[in-house]
Amino acid sequence: MSGSSYGNIFRITTWGESHGKGIGVVVDGCPAGLSLCEADIQQYLDRRKPGQSKFTTQRNEADSVQILSGTFEGKTTGTPISMVVLNTNQRSHDYSEIASYYRPGHADYCFDEKYGFRDYRGGGRSSGRETIGRTAGGAVAARLLKEMGITFLTYSRSIGPVTIEESRFDANAIWDNKLYMPDAAAAEEASSYLEDCMKNRNSCGGVIECQVKGLPVGLGDPVFEKLDANLAKAILSIGAVKGFEIGDGFAAAHSTGLTNNDAFFMKDGHIEKKTNHSGGTLGGMSDGSTLIFRAAVKPTPSIASPQETVNQSGEDIEISIKGRHDPIIVPRAVVVVESMAAITILDALLSNMTARLDRVVDFYKKEN
Repeated sequence: MSGSSYGNIFRITTWGESHGKGIGVVVDGCPAGLSLCEADIQQYLDRRKPGQSKFTTQRNEADSVQILSGTFEGKTTGTPISMVVLNTNQRSHDYSEIASYYRPGHADYCFDEKYGFRDYRGGGRSSGRETIGRTAGGAVAARLLKEMGITFLTYSRSIGPVTIEESRFDANAIWDNKLYMPDAAAAEEASSYLEDCMKNRNSCGGVIECQVKGLPVGLGDPVFEKLDANLAKAILSIGAVKGFEIGDGFAAAHSTGLTNNDAFFMKDGHIEKKTNHSGGTLGGMSDGSTLIFRAAVKPTPSIASPQETVNQSGEDIEISIKGRHDPIIVPRAVVVVESMAAITILDALLSNMTARLDRVVDFYKKEN
């Protein structure tokens, strides 16, 4: 199976299955000298691990990470960083029944048609548990970006029909509720809505929003390596994500040039924008303003309500999926979205170092 690696200079390769011995990632291209320990990675993994609240799967996994290579005496060595999280609470028998049929909303049918074989225990490589590797790799990228003053604010913008109110936006509130919403009142309303979904043996989706501050002008390239295009690929590669937009996104289609264009002005000797309809990119390159994008996350497909499907014998059947499943993916996916954004931005930043001859020459002149 190809397609398990992402990035050019800063590159991650994830591996492992939901019910295998473990899940992991190899990070290549991280510069030497970055202070890094397992606690730095664990902070990110704790944001996506199961069992955080009644709205997440009760699979009891600590998701403790081990760094196997690439660091020495608390710093990166410039060699590949290999990390693993061992699976300790598999209940594969919960999935033995689905070996004979295709779950609605899952990749079961596609796997069988493509490979003639599938790991039906929790979905194998298509399981949400694969995102452990992405999150660990993203933790490394985010730590490196922080050294350059680039920071992330990522949160649940909406859950089901409940959307945060801009007038009540409070970044500190993100950490005060398990839904990671920057609006305490919206979080309470969303919690009630989720409880109703659970009573009805149903699930719901939502929207994750990410803001990135501190980006220089010029990250990304104007044709096939656009920053927004690469972000779209990275975010849409997350299993449950079905939509991506940057800045005004789809709302721009209902706008006009006069209202959609961001006017420039001078401030303290620097060029800035009066608005940010573009979401921090112009022509596929960062424009120095806050990068802001959103990811639409579908409802969890594994629900206990009866659903129609087909078995491998070609018979129409009705099923109710068993096992431990999140009634909503959004809260645990917040850090995954942030991680993929960090990996994409760091890769673009490292690629950007060779964009101008004068800066390359200046760098090596200083070095000598």
